[in-house]
Amino acid sequence: MRRAAAPAVLLCCLLTACGGPDRDAEPPPAPAGLTAESGSATSAHVMWEPAAPADGVTRYQLFRDGALLRELPADKRMVDVEGLAPGTAYAFAVRAADAAGNLSPLTAPARITTAAGTKDTRPPAAPARLTARPEGARAAVLSWPRATDDTGVTAYDVYQGGVRIHTVPARETTTRLTGLRPATAYRFTVRARDAADNSSPDSPAAPLTTAGAPDTGGTAPTEFAVAAEPGTVELSWTAPETGEPVTAYQLYVNGRATTVLQFGAEAVPAGRVVHRLATAEPAGTVWTLKLRARLPDGTWGRFSEERNVTLVPPTPNP
Repeated sequence: MRRAAAPAVLLCCLLTACGGPDRDAEPPPAPAGLTAESGSATSAHVMWEPAAPADGVTRYQLFRDGALLRELPADKRMVDVEGLAPGTAYAFAVRAADAAGNLSPLTAPARITTAAGTKDTRPPAAPARLTARPEGARAAVLSWPRATDDTGVTAYDVYQGGVRIHTVPARETTTRLTGLRPATAYRFTVRARDAADNSSPDSPAAPLTTAGAPDTGGTAPTEFAVAAEPGTVELSWTAPETGEPVTAYQLYVNGRATTVLQFGAEAVPAGRVVHRLATAEPAGTVWTLKLRARLPDGTWGRFSEERNVTLVPPTPNP
């Protein structure tokens, strides 16, 4: 028996202290092309260039004035930072991380000063028109004319399905959207925004359909489960892998959309998602539930499996 165990001991030695397979200890290079733009008196738009596939980057870390602000998945290379102070200078920097935990150097800082606070309450005029053309199966290019405002436009926001999915500085009136789904119909609009965060009405909508075969997998919440408790129903599921944190889910009860479960950007659950619904319906009522996630491109993903639950009466007060 002792002799049979020796190979296992030797294998353990080879994989650890005896110098087994080389561990990746080389950090990725710092992200290139970091820029920051003041979108309004209280927000900034930060973006950078994608890492090369050979760099093995799995996430980015965004810093504001030297402090870690948030982490982002590898396919997200732009972010709107909100809640800033008017007329204030900020410095943003980014570094990359790979699967082995190696961290790149920080980029040189991208500096901005937010616009001064203003009591302006008049929104800009809406962009007069919007054109959209697909670029293959997963990208599109949008263009629009400049909008006007009494104090000046500071940014343009792109919306899909009522959800803001992209922001560009006021000097740009063309943008390229990525991360779209193949063979999917979209309807985009653009709003102009000024320094006081007043937004214009929507531009005329621009429809387009991306090329390619339908993208049928990977967008549904998985392992959806429901459980009745006194006066409540507990829902739990695993979020789909969309490349970005999922912040909203649409819940259906008995075949009808009943509510949108919304999570703040800083409160998105990690791993398993758990949510409790209060109910005042009679005990014995049967619900059939399903839900779907709002995807990064503003569309709704595929539905989870349906689950049935029988409601339980609330616990009586003593």
